[in-house]
Amino acid sequence: MNLEDRNFPPLSSKELDVYSWQLPVPGHGEEGQRKLKGASVLISRVGGLGSVVALELAAAGVGRLILAHGGDVKPSDLNRQLLMTDASLGKPRIETVEQRLRDLNPRLEFHCVGENINQGNVEELVGEADIVVDCAPLFEERLLLNQETQRKKKPMVEAAMYELQAQLTTFIPGQTPCLACLTPIKPPAWKRRFPVFGAVSGSVGCMAAMEAIKVITGMGEPLLGRFLTYDLRDMSFTTLKIQQNPDCSVCGVSSGSE
Repeated sequence: MNLEDRNFPPLSSKELDVYSWQLPVPGHGEEGQRKLKGASVLISRVGGLGSVVALELAAAGVGRLILAHGGDVKPSDLNRQLLMTDASLGKPRIETVEQRLRDLNPRLEFHCVGENINQGNVEELVGEADIVVDCAPLFEERLLLNQETQRKKKPMVEAAMYELQAQLTTFIPGQTPCLACLTPIKPPAWKRRFPVFGAVSGSVGCMAAMEAIKVITGMGEPLLGRFLTYDLRDMSFTTLKIQQNPDCSVCGVSSGSE
């Protein structure tokens, strides 16, 4: 992501204090922190996975968070959706998310939408963001986000989990494969509800947040053209190389993408 032409906002004395533990990280510093402050990140769903992404990005000082999640808080959310509370049962998820994040970091700007990503809002929400973190459980949403981020040439961090397993990669249009290269259609056997521990969601959520931070600041090496999978049952981690499908209907040569 190219943020080099922007005039990044300065850091206040309070911000310098709040972020003082991460400012000395090599490759980051005040310049990197100002990039975070000037960036906008869209998170699709702030449930088991996205709530941790949002929490970490808010704590890190990303200046504007665009959050999309519909529905009300249910008891079954509480094992993994760390921004939800028992007191918020029956209330809109997005209201609880916004309040919890504002309590953590009132210096940030929030655009909170009480609906999931769909055909009616995807163009606007992706257009507002510098980078997208895809945390949706439904492939229809994931593929819709993939199509729009490719069209608008926006990076997308792709994260998912199942049982004790998780996976992570980062797509940058024109540089890497896209989600449709790997999963062109919704897997026919996929169901909305699946088994998972909150600790698994949290682990990949933290790493997805770090991927977004690296893309924004230019620090480190994001998972470009690489696909990380791991299984916490035996703590095994594997990184696979992935390549663009030239026949991909979204980013391939035949699609007309550059």
